[in-house]
Parts: sequence; structure tokens; C-alpha cells
Amino acid sequence: MAKVAFLGLGVMGYPMAGHLVKAGHEVTVYNRTAAKAEAWAKEHGGSHASTPREAAAGCDFVMSCVGNDDDLRSVCLGEDGAFAGMAEGSIFVDHTTVSAKVTRELYEAGAARGIAFVDAPISGGQAGAENGVLSVMCGGDEAVYAKAEPVIDAYARICRRIGESGAGQMTKMCNQIAIAGLVQGLSEALHFAEKAGLDGRAVVEVISQGAAGSWQMSNRYETMIDDKFNHGFAVDWMRKDLGICLDTADEVGASLPVTALVDQFYKDVQKLGGGRWDTSSLIKRLREMG
Repeated sequence: MAKVAFLGLGVMGYPMAGHLVKAGHEVTVYNRTAAKAEAWAKEHGGSHASTPREAAAGCDFVMSCVGNDDDLRSVCLGEDGAFAGMAEGSIFVDHTTVSAKVTRELYEAGAARGIAFVDAPISGGQAGAENGVLSVMCGGDEAVYAKAEPVIDAYARICRRIGESGAGQMTKMCNQIAIAGLVQGLSEALHFAEKAGLDGRAVVEVISQGAAGSWQMSNRYETMIDDKFNHGFAVDWMRKDLGICLDTADEVGASLPVTALVDQFYKDVQKLGGGRWDTSSLIKRLREMG
């Protein structure tokens, strides 16, 4: 069992840190809003710290799940950053969805201090975090990953190293690209069923058993039909992720026409006031805007 710090207690990080305690690790948490860290410590029996540096001190592993590139830099670098408190030979595992650029930057910054860095973005949503069944896609040194994997397993259904530093983030981009097209396709199918006067639930019962079936269809069709969009990953965060995908596509020479279009559809959802709705709200755009 390891001594672990967890930085960032949002809808994903809060339960993930709890699973580490259940797995027998000694866990110290940090959150920008201190009251949330205090509440977590009271609920799970771990401890909390006032800065990332304090949380990371003496830890074998430091895990993070924050908001974006700047948030990640903030918790890693500077006088109160985690790197300042980490010992040589310790491992930083980042679960945030960020750019591969910042991942490689922090990999190099950590290496200069003798600290290893693994990019390990996650997929599976809030339910996956709460149930400890996330998909974790990793980049970094193979020997370092081998040490980190048993700790990550506390909240993972599958955890796999894809390649060197940045490969985990690139894989998460593939994940978001695939989801964007799937959700738009599902939204259009359900919208078409509504306009055609069909029973959407009956339609999905049939088509979900064939080639059209997907996780999105199985887990989101009912709430989409019921016009309820408070069940998962928010549109604001999806647009952040798709922005990373599109920027990186320009860098590597990939063509993402559907992703670019769906990103603009999510922008329309934001204009409807749906920035905090979940990503299945693309159907709301069709109902409201056509």
C-alpha cells in the first residue's frame, strides 16, 4: 500500500480519491475550495492539506484531476506546487484531460527534479468514477507506468499504457472525437423518430441490439427522450476537450470535419444556456433550433 496525494475533488476526483482509501492507501487530498477537502476527509477518513506542496510531501504517488492546462500547471509548479514537495523517485499521475503539449512540458519539468510523470486521462463519466470502473489511457515511461498501474487500479476497469509521454492524452482525444459523432448521430435518430411520430423507446429497443448500438445509446437515450440533461459530462468541458482535439489535429495534419461541426453545435447549446447540461443535450439543439 502506498502513501498517495490526490489533487482536485470535482465530480470525478472526489470518488476516485475515496476508492484509493478503500484500496488501503494512505491518502491526503487537496482542493482549491478547502471546504470540499475537509468534507472528503471527514467522509473517507483521510487527511487534507492546504496546498498541493503540503499534500504531496512524503508521498509515493501524487494523482491529479483538475480543470485544464493552466489548472494543471498551477497544482504542479511554483513554490506551493506539488513538484516542490515531491521527493526524487516519486510519481505524478495526471487524470486531467489536457493538451499533450502541457503533458510533455510537465514530464520534462518533473524529470529535471527526479520526478516521474504519467499522463492518464480517464473516460467513463461520473458514474464510472463513483463505481470505480473508469477507462484509463496512459502515456509515459514503461517502468514508471508499471509502478503506477496497481494504484490506478483502485478506480479502473481497464488501464493501459499506449506509449510515451503524451500518448495518453492523444488517446483521450480519440475518445472525445468518437463520442462527438456518436452523440450527434444518436440525437438525430431520436429527433427523426419524434418528428416521424414513432415511439423512441421502442425504436431504441430494436436498433440498440444491432449495428447502431453504443454505450451512449444504452445509457443516454431515455434521458434524451425525457429532455433531461443533468446526467454527465458538461458541454462546457466537452468544448474545451474538442478545442484541444482540433488544435492538435492541425499540428499533426489530421482532418476532423465532423468533430469541427459538432463543436459548433455544442456552441449553439451554450447559446441556449446549456453550458452545464450534459453532452447528450445536442438533441435539445435540434428541438429548439432545427
